[in-house]
Amino acid sequence: MKNIKLKNIKDLIILSAILVIIPFLLKNGFYYEIAILCILNAIICIGLNLLIGYAGQISLGHGGLAALGAYITVILTTNYAFPALLSLFISVVFMAIFAYVISKPILKLQGHYLAMATLGVGIIIYITLNAQANITGGPDGIGVGSFSVFGYVIDPNLKWYIFSAVFLVLLVAVFKNIINSPFGRIMRGIRDSDQAVSSVGADVAKYKSYVFVISVIVAVVASSMYAFFSGFISPGEASFNRSIELVVMVVFGGIGRIYGALIGAVFLTVLPQVLTSFEDYETLVYGAIIIFVMIFMPKGIISLFDRFNKAIHADS
Repeated sequence: MKNIKLKNIKDLIILSAILVIIPFLLKNGFYYEIAILCILNAIICIGLNLLIGYAGQISLGHGGLAALGAYITVILTTNYAFPALLSLFISVVFMAIFAYVISKPILKLQGHYLAMATLGVGIIIYITLNAQANITGGPDGIGVGSFSVFGYVIDPNLKWYIFSAVFLVLLVAVFKNIINSPFGRIMRGIRDSDQAVSSVGADVAKYKSYVFVISVIVAVVASSMYAFFSGFISPGEASFNRSIELVVMVVFGGIGRIYGALIGAVFLTVLPQVLTSFEDYETLVYGAIIIFVMIFMPKGIISLFDRFNKAIHADS
């Protein structure tokens, strides 16, 4: 256990050092936008990975749930002049209750039935956000004002980067502790065998709901932050493509690995920007890279680091 804690601290120091160095490499506002989007996608994927990789529950509607929470935050702030932090708190509480309620029937399902149920939730949210134009702005979306914390406005790119980076490091630290706790062991047990966990007296349905709620809360906070940073939100954030994109990031990076979800989110956020030079072949190349990784690295990109570490220890 002591070795695990020391390794966690070492990993957090390395992550923090990388995040400190990155701003010195960013040339302009566009690069800052990509960097911040990478961080916020990573935050969502780390939460989603807790659900998929550790609890073994698939969700194809996470984009919709995250967008609904972000819309609540934005509407309270923009239309009703609520302080941004209070709006975010209300949104998180509402979405936690909402996620808990819908998790009860949905998480009783297994396999593709569970995937279809979460997909249905996401589609309903997407249709609702498009249809309720008088509240949500419809397909045109809503303009978003600045985000302030106790009167301190987070506006320039560097401030947003620091704010997002600090949140990411804190989230990784918290989730590392959760995974290594008795709660984390129960989650992994549920992933491997529901019946085995039930046989020792654990309430499987309750733990599934808790993990689902945690993952939704994280997604809502990150999506709300991006809405304030970009100054705009539209129903596209709740689309099926967005939900699939998040799942692919988790799988691509490495299911059941916190840093795998982080790496997958960063890689697949940056990759489309790199592939713009391919013009008409951008989508084809993007798909080919994903297929290549899934075939030759079924455990995700992070498996490369595992092989590298094994090679180092073998040489030593």
